[in-house]
Amino acid sequence: MAHFTTVSRYALGLLLVVAGLLHFVAPGPYVRIMPPYLPAPLLLVYLSGLCEIGLGLGLLFRQTRRWAAWGAVALFIAVLPANVYMAQVNGSLFHLPTWLVWGRLPLQLVLIAWAWSHTRKE
Repeated sequence: MAHFTTVSRYALGLLLVVAGLLHFVAPGPYVRIMPPYLPAPLLLVYLSGLCEIGLGLGLLFRQTRRWAAWGAVALFIAVLPANVYMAQVNGSLFHLPTWLVWGRLPLQLVLIAWAWSHTRKE
């Protein structure tokens, strides 16, 4: 079980780092899904990308992995409004099918549970 937990933690860390880097390489899609009531969308995209990179790296080290996992839980909850907004506009921002953008919301719950699974002491 320890091997699975390690692989899972590294996979989540990699996912976060790659997603975080994409916030800097191609910020446009992230800016477009920001709800209009949030200020400074590009700044928020960069900040969330920086958080994702930091949390992903934090999952790799024993001293920081629990805090990074809790941070990832908080981050996945914090970005939920952007995913809800994307679903509310029915994916028209990206010309995606309605079922796909609404199907994205349960995936966010899976990500939250995945991060939460790494909050316990090993």
